[in-house]
Amino acid sequence: MAEHHSGPVETGAPMDYSEHEKTYNLFLNATKYGTLFCVSLLIAMAAAFFTTMGFFSSLVLLILINVGGFFLLR
Repeated sequence: MAEHHSGPVETGAPMDYSEHEKTYNLFLNATKYGTLFCVSLLIAMAAAFFTTMGFFSSLVLLILINVGGFFLLR
């Protein structure tokens, strides 16, 4: 069960660091823009429910916040 091997350990394929960097950057961008969308959705929902803006005005607000945030986060 608890065998002790004294031979060389297989390490598998060599690391592809450029692919790791691409994956990490994709994760960071997805997190950044996903957070932007969630926050802007919450703001638009609050504007729709707690003010007299209504659905279409809050939809425009959602789009404006997303576009502005996209240019700020680039």
